[in-house]
Amino acid sequence: MRMTDFTQSMALSASGMKAQAMRLRHSSENIANADTPGYRRKMAAFEEVVEAGGRTGEVALGPVRLDRTELTRIYDPGHPMADENGYYDGSNVDLVVEIADAREAQRSYEANLRMFDQARQMSASLLELLRR
Repeated sequence: MRMTDFTQSMALSASGMKAQAMRLRHSSENIANADTPGYRRKMAAFEEVVEAGGRTGEVALGPVRLDRTELTRIYDPGHPMADENGYYDGSNVDLVVEIADAREAQRSYEANLRMFDQARQMSASLLELLRR
């Protein structure tokens, strides 16, 4: 294995960590705004990074999209945003889905971190062997 292979492995793992961190951030924002009237859930898909027309194997989080599913209608005639029938639009955030997404992002981040650390340790071992 060449040193560039270790560098590439670490770059791949680092891109995965960055993408999962952003995914976790979106889940956190969605959870924090679950009770905000009119709030739409943020979603983003992963995209493969392409440089100079070639695939790098790295990933990045794509553009943020808003979930277009219906907002929850909440009956509360005393709410300042209620219409003449006493309803207002809540959010379309499902806390169970968001917590599951956050847990998956955390575990994926940790897996990428372990891969990064493994590649770092292997490269350090290779350098130590070459010094002898």
